[in-house]
Amino acid sequence: MTDSPELRIFHLLRAVTVEFGLRQGEFAARNAMHATDVRALICLLDAERAGTDATAGWLGAQLGLNSAGTTSVIDRLERLGHVARVRDDRDRRRVLLRVEESAKELGRASFGPLIDRTVALLDAFDEDEVDTVRRFLTGVREIMSTTDGPGTTQG
Repeated sequence: MTDSPELRIFHLLRAVTVEFGLRQGEFAARNAMHATDVRALICLLDAERAGTDATAGWLGAQLGLNSAGTTSVIDRLERLGHVARVRDDRDRRRVLLRVEESAKELGRASFGPLIDRTVALLDAFDEDEVDTVRRFLTGVREIMSTTDGPGTTQG
């Protein structure tokens, strides 16, 4: 039985996510981190790029962790020198999370070649093709964020 073109794309996307997960796992192991620590760093870097203030509560929500689990992740990342807790300049009662430059450099050293090769691959696409890829990946992300698990959806 031959899969439809749509199912072949779905299976290819799944294979890409598995490969990316393996690279993240290797990065975590090489740097004495847990897989959740890597996910936390990604969330914090994404927040920084988006101009979003990242608090412990925000990070816990992104990771699906309770308060104790979130504190453990932040403590580990802080001990490793990857994250700092800093007072919010606008509200001194609030503590924000900041990714240290050394963690960014570590990430660039590990994932920079992958990012560069991916950007080079996209450079071969015209503007409409890049927009199509972006719309597809954005749509898949939205679908996944509204799905509780296999066969179920929120709401």
